[in-house]
Amino acid sequence: MSNVLRLAIQKSGRLSEDSLTLIKECGIDFNKSDNKLTSKAFNFPIEFLFLRDDDIPGYVEDAVADLGIVGQNVLEEKGKQANIVEKLGFSKCRLSIAVPKDYNYESIKSLEGKNIATSYPKILGDFLKKNNVSAHIHEISGSVEIAPNIGLAEGICDLVSSGSTLISNGLKEAETILHSQALLIANKNLSAEKTDLVNQLLFRIKSVQRAKNTKYILLNAPTSSVDTIISLLPGVKSPSVMPLAEEGWVSLHSVVKENEFWDIVEKLKAAGAEGILVMPIEKIVI
Repeated sequence: MSNVLRLAIQKSGRLSEDSLTLIKECGIDFNKSDNKLTSKAFNFPIEFLFLRDDDIPGYVEDAVADLGIVGQNVLEEKGKQANIVEKLGFSKCRLSIAVPKDYNYESIKSLEGKNIATSYPKILGDFLKKNNVSAHIHEISGSVEIAPNIGLAEGICDLVSSGSTLISNGLKEAETILHSQALLIANKNLSAEKTDLVNQLLFRIKSVQRAKNTKYILLNAPTSSVDTIISLLPGVKSPSVMPLAEEGWVSLHSVVKENEFWDIVEKLKAAGAEGILVMPIEKIVI
């Protein structure tokens, strides 16, 4: 297997879905069966291992897997040794301390001597130690948010996305400990051959990432407005400018971030731009 990468991916859940979507966007074809824990790609030297997310950092450290896609929260909690190859930008969340909405919380010092329930005792413990707070950590594996309601703890430390779960359980977010997202991690002792394969995979991933929230824009404009329109397009060095059949008019083609386009669209129209087309981009190769 020396010429094949082994990539560990969470076997189910949102992180798994997003990871597999990224792999497919990289042009790598494979079949995933719900009953199989491994799968090989048809057109790239890579094998997928579908594992519990908590196990992925250890498998990468022990070289059972060469690579893994895992949440930053899991990597830090497990404390395993691996290189962070790339931040992938999806599965974003935060690890936060929350308390009952009527709790008088002023700072982390407000939890001195209190009980905190969490599935992340290492990260929480390190945070409390850094802030010189002595609190009792109760490690529980699920339904952390009910701990204050059943009298187990005065506060919790858990993952937060929208915050709706906290609100529905009468809690408020009090302190953010960690901002997390999906990471591509690698074993620290990859061979030169496998490092080359990782670089090939990373090239594809970065090409896909550059295209996220980026649009291809085409517009028609009077020749006299070209300089003004180019000055309005953010980050553009030299857009394509092509003459139209109608004398005195050109077509400009460029690439812009979608949110930046909406900020300038009225200015483009005021400068004479017409027939503006905005299209998605699959990949940007540099």
